[in-house]
Amino acid sequence: MWGVESICAVLSEHGCGIAPSTYYEHRGRRRLRQQVRDDELKTEVSRVYQENFGVYGARKVWLTLNREGVRVARCTVERLMRELGLAGAVRGKVKRTTISDPSAPRAADLVDRRFNPRAPNLLWVADFTYVSTWSGWVYVAFVIDAYARRILGWRSSTSMTTSLVLDAVEHAIWTRNRYGTTDLSGLIHHHDAGSQYTSLAFTERLAEAGIDASIGSIGDSYDNALVETINGLYKTELIKPGKPWRTVEQVELATAEWVDWYNHRRLYRYCGDIPPAQLETAYYDQHRAQQPAGLSNQ
Repeated sequence: MWGVESICAVLSEHGCGIAPSTYYEHRGRRRLRQQVRDDELKTEVSRVYQENFGVYGARKVWLTLNREGVRVARCTVERLMRELGLAGAVRGKVKRTTISDPSAPRAADLVDRRFNPRAPNLLWVADFTYVSTWSGWVYVAFVIDAYARRILGWRSSTSMTTSLVLDAVEHAIWTRNRYGTTDLSGLIHHHDAGSQYTSLAFTERLAEAGIDASIGSIGDSYDNALVETINGLYKTELIKPGKPWRTVEQVELATAEWVDWYNHRRLYRYCGDIPPAQLETAYYDQHRAQQPAGLSNQ
């Protein structure tokens, strides 16, 4: 193995005089520039990580930085996150909460596990999950448009009643109405066979709005896999195992903030690493004749 001094001596003998001190000075400057750059990037990496609920792994931090104009390699982000002790959230199992009512009338399965509609407002999926608080259980219901995986409606309650899921679908209908979509005929609302969803009040409200009900197989999570995925993200990214929640009001406020982030800022791989609302906007930009007024402001 040749040392720096030996190499420099040979180069000098061949007319290319380089002092060892010149090499060491150059190497020191490179290390200093790299350290300065790393310190700058660590600030940006930490900011992106904290602004996104502390759940992004290296891939999404890297994508976000580049979307913001901070050019950096993914391997650099991975290295800096290791040095900072930052890691993405790891998903756990989702607990089933709904209980079917075998005596209730049952809608047909109109979806058959096809959760990739060609446009918004063709398929909504719905379910609810639970949050443990110091004051008792809180149940949170979601309604998601399957096209861009966007959360259109949600509600929380301290009991698993029909009003919980009914309020969530009312919120979803209101969201679409707000931006000009008033005709929901042809839309499928897919859910499980829980008694809340098979209740007379819920099924009548869907029919009144022109929405077709669809129910998957009893006890088969794959028949409502999409909403199970969103529930899992919610539990992993916001609720987080072991995090203390005190009241239903605290859960409601945090959920509202998470839903806004999820719809408008969270990078979703299914959407091509853009937020769900952005994918919907892109769809309507390509179909301007069908675009509801004001959608670009969502």
